[in-house]
Amino acid sequence: MSDQPPFGMLGLDHIVIRCVDLEAMKSFYCDVLGCTVARHNEAFGLFQVRAGAHLIDLIPVNGKLGSKGGPAPRDDGLNLDHFAIRIEPYNEPELRSYLAHHNIEIVESGPRYGAEGTGPSVYILDPEGNTVELKGPPDPALN
Repeated sequence: MSDQPPFGMLGLDHIVIRCVDLEAMKSFYCDVLGCTVARHNEAFGLFQVRAGAHLIDLIPVNGKLGSKGGPAPRDDGLNLDHFAIRIEPYNEPELRSYLAHHNIEIVESGPRYGAEGTGPSVYILDPEGNTVELKGPPDPALN
């Protein structure tokens, strides 16, 4: 097994920010910074805005996704749920083998919507417990 990753990084795909006042956050990112609305997934309480080729996901702290992060953001609360790194190629068996070789556990996997559309991804934890999503390319069958 090589110590080099079996993929190259293309950059950040999206970040997910937990927020107390979703309307204020939407206004800030869209009206002030000029992001555009990409998608609103009401089932998850997820509001996605496009920042160039990338996404900023806004989730209320009291919603389905946001409540996983504990208390509302403040000095002792988290507001970043996870960040995604777009990788290529995305060969999941090879990726799983590589991560296992480095004793990195995959905590979640499956198709997820990102800046380029819905495609495969795996979630891992960094040494400080931050969630990192390794995001593959969009799957035409899912978009």
